[in-house]
Amino acid sequence: MGPEMAELARTAGTTMVTLMATQAWESTREGVVALWRRFQPDRADTVGGELEATREDLLLARESGDADTEAELTAEWQARVRRLLLARPEVADELRRILAELRPELPEANSVVDVRLRAEVSGSGRVYQAGRDQHITER
Repeated sequence: MGPEMAELARTAGTTMVTLMATQAWESTREGVVALWRRFQPDRADTVGGELEATREDLLLARESGDADTEAELTAEWQARVRRLLLARPEVADELRRILAELRPELPEANSVVDVRLRAEVSGSGRVYQAGRDQHITER
């Protein structure tokens, strides 16, 4: 497997897991299951169930702040897609098409931004810092 196909598998796995926790979940699931149904029809129903189980695990991990589980789930789907690409290289074009359709659904939070905050407080002063949205409700 060349570097381009390996990168496609990484991108696909990451995109799939990221979109599991968004409004785009249903269309993501449908696209992925349709891909398997077309290229490995005997595995399509199993993949659909695995996607649902992964989503449940992901939502629980996010609820508890467990970033390790999210990373593991992403790696699992990257590996599944990589194996599909190894077995059926002709999947690549269809996978790229599905990813292009899903790209607008990706949350902006996935972009990498380097934020460095520094504050000094004295006395009974307070500092509120955020790299993005911040909501303060104290009175």
